[in-house]
Amino acid sequence: MLSVYVSFSFLDTSSKYLVLAGIAPLFIAWMRFTVHVVLVMGLFRSWQGLARFRAANLPAHILRGVLLLGSTLFNILALRTLQLAETTSIYFFGPMVITALAGPLLGEWAGWRRWLAILAGFVGVLVITRPGVGVFGVGHLLALGSMLSNSFYVIMTRRMAAKETPESLILYSALVPSLLLLPTLPFSATLPPDGWHWLILLLLGVFGGLGHWLLIRAYKLATATALAPYPYSQMIWMIGFGYFIFGQFPDGWTLGGAAIIVASGLYILHREHRLRVRNRAALDAETGELAKKL
Repeated sequence: MLSVYVSFSFLDTSSKYLVLAGIAPLFIAWMRFTVHVVLVMGLFRSWQGLARFRAANLPAHILRGVLLLGSTLFNILALRTLQLAETTSIYFFGPMVITALAGPLLGEWAGWRRWLAILAGFVGVLVITRPGVGVFGVGHLLALGSMLSNSFYVIMTRRMAAKETPESLILYSALVPSLLLLPTLPFSATLPPDGWHWLILLLLGVFGGLGHWLLIRAYKLATATALAPYPYSQMIWMIGFGYFIFGQFPDGWTLGGAAIIVASGLYILHREHRLRVRNRAALDAETGELAKKL
């Protein structure tokens, strides 16, 4: 999960760099998903058989792809006017939405201690953004739309991971947006000015494909609630990229908020570990009692 958000930080930084260079957001999104598809088909040697890519529930794959398209496109549009730290901070609503939905949709209920820790992390986000000081605009609405789309995308990934192959999940999440964006190319295609921008465009698919592959693997190994704090690690990378690439120096408020976020995330990890140990001990005790009866 930590590697997921390194990849997504590269993806967001590259997207902002390209959109500020004047390249159309729709074309950026199409390139990101198309390279993703080509990369997946090549790495998984699709010519040796397509059985691994067979969809057990095609409508669910389509809906999941639409959600990812919405998340990506809204984020690219938001990056035209917002800083990396702003879009990332709004994105941190996501773990709260995922935690809230994981109970009724996945049966993975979080305890009150973890809820308090996630709320403390959100306080850290408020310290960074200081919403009463800024002006709420269209960019913030777009960032909220991106966050909501991504939250439902993550929930669907968790639900589908048990019945769908990882290869199908990673392919259709990019194939659906690529096909949907194809008709927009005659109206949105803006060719990059030089080879450097072409390289960044091609790398978008690499960052996106790698990040979503790792995300699928993570949700096969752990619950949505257990993974909820890890997106906060992205703030560290976004602060660094914002400073070195866009000249955005983090102030004391930003550093203080990031410290609160990291602390709350570490507490959730500690709490999850204690609960796993307690459940394992209870299971062992129950097995021992059953063995005595037998």
